[in-house]
This record gives sequence, C-alpha cells and structure tokens, in this order.
Amino acid sequence: MSVLTNGEEHAEAIAGVQGRPARLVVLISGGGTTLLNFLDQIRGGQLPAEIPLVISSQRDCRGVERAQAAGLTVEVLRRKDFSGTPEFSDAVFAAARHVQADYVVLAGFLSLLQIPKDFHLRVLNIHPSLIPAFCGHGQYGHHVHEAAVARGVRISGCTVHFADNLYDHGPIILQRSVEVPDHCTADQLAGLVFEQEKLAYPEALRRVISGRLRVRDGRTFLLPPETAVCH
Repeated sequence: MSVLTNGEEHAEAIAGVQGRPARLVVLISGGGTTLLNFLDQIRGGQLPAEIPLVISSQRDCRGVERAQAAGLTVEVLRRKDFSGTPEFSDAVFAAARHVQADYVVLAGFLSLLQIPKDFHLRVLNIHPSLIPAFCGHGQYGHHVHEAAVARGVRISGCTVHFADNLYDHGPIILQRSVEVPDHCTADQLAGLVFEQEKLAYPEALRRVISGRLRVRDGRTFLLPPETAVCH
C-alpha cells in the first residue's frame, strides 16, 4: 500500500513499467481479434509492450493460428486437462512467471482463474458491456449483445477492469459507451462495441503501464505523471 502526498491516502499503487516494453501474456479462447489489435498497437508505437507468450484454452481456434502466423509463442492449456480450477490456474500463472510477465491480459478468455497474490492487480479483462449490466457467469461474447438487444437498452459499451476471482468483477479501469440504434441486431451491436474495445483496452494498458494508476476502495483513479511508480 502507498500513502500519497496529494491527499489520496491509503491507495494502492499499481506498479508500472519504465525504460522497456511491458511484458504481456495474452490469454485467448477464440478468434484472437483482440490479440491482433494489441499487435497493431504495438507495431504502431502506440502501446509500449511486447507479447512473449500467448496462452490458449482451446487447441483448435483461430486465435492460435493468428498468433502463430504473427510469430508469437503459443502454449495451449485446456481447462479439461486439469483436475480443477486451482490446478489450471497454477499452470497459467507458472507459464506467466516463466516468461517474466508484467501483466496477464485476458482477451476473450472464457475460463475462470484463481489469481495468486503475486499477480494481484496485474491481471486485466475486458467485457463487452457496461459493468454491472449484462455480466457474470454465462454472460460472454454474443450472449451479452443478445441480452442487451432483448432488454432494449439505448446505451451499451465495454469495460476494462482488473480481474479477481469472480466473473467480470474487480476494479474498473475505464469504460467506453455506444448508442444503440433503433432496430439494432446483436451482430450489429457486437461490431459497434468492438470498435470501442479496440480503443479501450490499449488505453487501459497504457494507464497501467504508466505507473500512475491507483486503487482505493475498489475504485481506480489516475494521478499526474510525477506520481508514477514503476519497476
């Protein structure tokens, strides 16, 4: 815990990365479109990071093909090959430690993880709704957009948050919203929201990497550059 000099007392500082690219281990279960977005951002100089490892919970998915085509190292860890969530989680984070990951980034990863103490506030997730709406167990991917359209919401969006041991829980880093047009289908809404996801996730990572992010009472806030805490 860090006591800050600007009056924001007892806030937890999120360690950033300075002087080198942040090392991201990206976890996928499907098409890998978010992974491709990260690669575009990294190659364009907009995200100060590198991806030493991609972990997939599925052996035969488009994301594995895309990661390998991009020259990334891929490890497949299937939940069904482990006796339980603790054992599966141990394997995931052991792999992350092996490549000296700074952060673990969930990119359409559908398996629940138990996050160890040394990765507290170092695991990020994105959800295709404005949490706390349409989130939790069973609410993922297209199911979220179908539920939003069925409910008739006028605004939807995406949420980037620190992951904890519950589905779609943990301190929110940022959210981006979209208006839902009349007669919008779930497919159309998915496209609109994903355009915001492509902006939101890199921006959230930049905030974390900057060392300026703090968490207090389950809420995050961003401090000026001179307050950065990096390793």
